[in-house]
Amino acid sequence: MSARLLAAAVCLVIAVPLGLVLAVSVLSGSAGCAQGQSGDIPPDYLRLYQQAGQAYGIPWQVLAGIGKAESDHGRGAAVGIHNGANHAGAMGPMQFLGSTWTTYGVDGNGDGRANVYDPADAIPSAAKYLEASGAPGDLYRAIWRYNHADWYVRRVLDFARGYSGSAVVGEELCALPAAPSAVAGRVVAYARMQLGKPYVWGAEGPGSFDCSGLTMRAYQYAGILLPRVAADQWRQGPAVVRGQEQPGDLVFMRSGAGGPGHVGIVVAPGEMIHAPRTGDVVRYASYSARSDVAGFTRPALSWEKR
Repeated sequence: MSARLLAAAVCLVIAVPLGLVLAVSVLSGSAGCAQGQSGDIPPDYLRLYQQAGQAYGIPWQVLAGIGKAESDHGRGAAVGIHNGANHAGAMGPMQFLGSTWTTYGVDGNGDGRANVYDPADAIPSAAKYLEASGAPGDLYRAIWRYNHADWYVRRVLDFARGYSGSAVVGEELCALPAAPSAVAGRVVAYARMQLGKPYVWGAEGPGSFDCSGLTMRAYQYAGILLPRVAADQWRQGPAVVRGQEQPGDLVFMRSGAGGPGHVGIVVAPGEMIHAPRTGDVVRYASYSARSDVAGFTRPALSWEKR
């Protein structure tokens, strides 16, 4: 991937989660990309970010954004960066939990051991984890898995934009929309901000949701009123042919009776965010291989055609 295309990808991903502010920016044709330099990255860390990014197909700027957010590229003095673990159990310059390190830790420098405190091991391990979590195809999802918080994803991607450099990131790239419409962008942004919240039957937020409570609130956030239950949301339409669905559309699954009884929000081809069931949380899921998909609707059309 060229540096220009890479910078464009980073700009596109950061435009969605910011919700209202960037939805307005998309309508006006500018996402207001920040510009910056990589001069605050120590040379040895910069080399490791670039090497790991190339090895795993991850934008090195995103790795650097995580390194900046977690430990200021190893310069932080907080407990757990150089030894021990912090209050959450995170360790090293890239702040791995022990269980995650056991699965994804690699011996990056070939010295015979994977050391969570050694950036030569920790940085490629972070790249491996991001790759396993869906990067570079869905950077937002991958970074969210690294730390389950929308504010964290936005912080990392903001650093990544800065590290892309003013010579690469042009206004023409930052002006590209991140979703088919501003409405769809706000719907997806709202859904992402609810990730990790518990499923509770009949709940409409803000602390918990059921499936149609989540979709109703997401569209309400975008200025569109939907019926409360999935079956009524399905009937409102308009329908979208499978294979033509876009981020922000609703995807419906059949219930035991045959009609639509569950609903999620499309965020990428074959991927949705939904509130699954009691005991689960709002999360990403694939619908591409599900046999119970009833169809798709695009409520955003009701706003766009006014």
